[in-house]
Amino acid sequence: MQDCLFCQIVAGKIQAKKVYEDDHSIGFLDINPRNPGHTLVIPKKHFETILDMPEKEAGKLFESVQKVAAMVKTGTNSQGISIGQSNGQAAGQVVRHVHVHVIPRFANEGPVGLEGILPSKKIDDLSMDKIAASIKSASAHAHHAHKEEEPKSEKKSKKSEDISFEF
Repeated sequence: MQDCLFCQIVAGKIQAKKVYEDDHSIGFLDINPRNPGHTLVIPKKHFETILDMPEKEAGKLFESVQKVAAMVKTGTNSQGISIGQSNGQAAGQVVRHVHVHVIPRFANEGPVGLEGILPSKKIDDLSMDKIAASIKSASAHAHHAHKEEEPKSEKKSKKSEDISFEF
């Protein structure tokens, strides 16, 4: 995709501080790092979100993420690694090309992880059962959603009929 920042990095049209590359993915330092060594791992093929990726492609991406995580942890002498991946604007995805953040973490910093940033929500047991059932029933449809030609507006309306949340 020509106007995609990450596709331009893959094509060599935009420079990046690459730390890893294989046949399917590349890893490069984030230009807005949360910590020194914060690395992004992306597939070379363009997919907007992980939900758009075939399973085998997602598997290859996460094989690379695991390798990069080990490299970043050793290379930065960090005590831990946070791995983050967002899909869609509501989740905070800024660049519309699937990417995984590999962030070195150090014992003297905080907050520790998402649990320290996102407040927990109290959800009663009946609602938890309803949520679990909704997720289970969606599994077969979601598993093959990238292969179907169903319009997005129809998908949204089906989901909103099943369950909704107010915060």
